[in-house]
Amino acid sequence: MKRFLFLSLLAVLAIAGLVYAGDYVSLRYRIPHNREQFGAVTVREMYAIHEKNNKIEYQFPPPQDQTCVNSLFPHFGYSPCWFLQRHTEQRIDI
Repeated sequence: MKRFLFLSLLAVLAIAGLVYAGDYVSLRYRIPHNREQFGAVTVREMYAIHEKNNKIEYQFPPPQDQTCVNSLFPHFGYSPCWFLQRHTEQRIDI
């Protein structure tokens, strides 16, 4: 039973690694060729400043475009566009 669980876990990790590698190769070498590697999503940030009296002050800078990658996983230090499109408001605790 332990051997079966170990082999199952190993197979899941190998498949996950292959999917990640395939996603990277697809993004890096533009497969398919008409696909854009990078995109931009307008993100609204919200600064939550914690004060001494247990209150929180919020500041809202103007919305900015954030660079993202058109892939399944994050690559090149950028978040995937599908994730940023669903999380357009980002809270930053200070």
